[in-house]
Amino acid sequence: MASDSSNVLNIAVVGAGIAGLTAAIALRRNGHLVQIFESSENKTEIGAALGVPLNALRVLDHLGISRENLKGVPVTGAVFLDPKSGEGQIMGRPTPNPAVAQVSPPVDGKEPAPTPLPQPAQGNPPRQTTLFCHRSDLYEELKRLAIGEGEGPPVKLRLGAKILACDPEDGNITLNSGDVVRADLVVGADGVNSIIRTHVTGEVKKVSPSGVCCFRTVFQFPTVREKPELQWLTEGVSGPRAAIAREGPFRMLLFYPCRNGTLLNFIGFYTDTQEGGAGWKPTASRDDLIDKFADFHPKFLSVMDLPLHSEIIKWQLGVMPFLPTWIRGRAALLGDAAHATLPFLAQGAAMAIEEGGSIGCLFPAGTKPADVPERLAAYQDIRKERGEFVRTESLEQLSRLKNGGQHGKFQEIQAYLFRYDAIATAQACYEERFGDKLPSK
Repeated sequence: MASDSSNVLNIAVVGAGIAGLTAAIALRRNGHLVQIFESSENKTEIGAALGVPLNALRVLDHLGISRENLKGVPVTGAVFLDPKSGEGQIMGRPTPNPAVAQVSPPVDGKEPAPTPLPQPAQGNPPRQTTLFCHRSDLYEELKRLAIGEGEGPPVKLRLGAKILACDPEDGNITLNSGDVVRADLVVGADGVNSIIRTHVTGEVKKVSPSGVCCFRTVFQFPTVREKPELQWLTEGVSGPRAAIAREGPFRMLLFYPCRNGTLLNFIGFYTDTQEGGAGWKPTASRDDLIDKFADFHPKFLSVMDLPLHSEIIKWQLGVMPFLPTWIRGRAALLGDAAHATLPFLAQGAAMAIEEGGSIGCLFPAGTKPADVPERLAAYQDIRKERGEFVRTESLEQLSRLKNGGQHGKFQEIQAYLFRYDAIATAQACYEERFGDKLPSK
């Protein structure tokens, strides 16, 4: 599979999730020959919705995505509700120009000096801050851009192709069929249990328990006319509704609409000490939801009676250790394989999308096989710190939620993350380091 051409790379992307598809699209558009190797026989994204924030939308727009196909619900604010009374407080959009963010707690009752955040590349004025999308709608749109008609040769999606081993220095991957595939570039987008990560870092890296689990499902969302008692889920501002228990172990309910407002995403976080022990099951029932949040206001429990659009699953939240490197030889990690993060900043998918777009900018048409290692070094330089920042702050946000919120801090961090332009940053890096190597057209 390795290329002898001077201007086309043969690229193996391992994993056909959001991270892998985004990278494949970006590299395809540059004329490279891309194959995706996916272990699942029938890869789909089911079961839950996700936020696609402005920083991710910039990348998706650059790649030619159709926002109409995302069927997203724009976010204009958020509502935090008292779990006992059901009364809510509207929180507006993040501040538009956060030059600093306070990242350490008060000392002796005094506020410390704010710690500057790294200054991001400035993007265009937002069309909106975030879209709430069903994961499968985003996935299908990315798949369309990857394998359908478009700029560059279509990506070849190879399902049922499990990777057993990788030689990052040579770009070899070994399939469960026994075949050995040689690529100019290997992109490890194979998730939290990444095989490519083991070969890049030289050791097995596993997530550690966070002590928190959650129920996840999607309900069918009736109109206000059909269910006027649920008007509180949409009135005032379009965005998430959250309620956090004031007493006892950490529990938090989160609701938000997706798929043009026809579905309602549900997440119920709770402290979990079982951590997959004896009797633990990956699915749940309505009664499990109600039992866990039985002392919350009845308005929250009434949501749990809505018709189910997907099964109720349980997800144990884990924390990925920092990796010494994301790159080795001809291989690079991105998405959860590099920095699996807790969901409390709603930026996990966004980081994967940013990284996929960034790697495309660093491997334009004309890139030679000999250029790959130094291009990957540039990729790590512009992405690793940001990915680790989100991983760390997501863990910190969980701590803040357990201790009463600190919504202002959340908004400051979100605003900083939103303003970052991954494409502009990667293009500037390319011009600075390799611009004089780009062949003339």
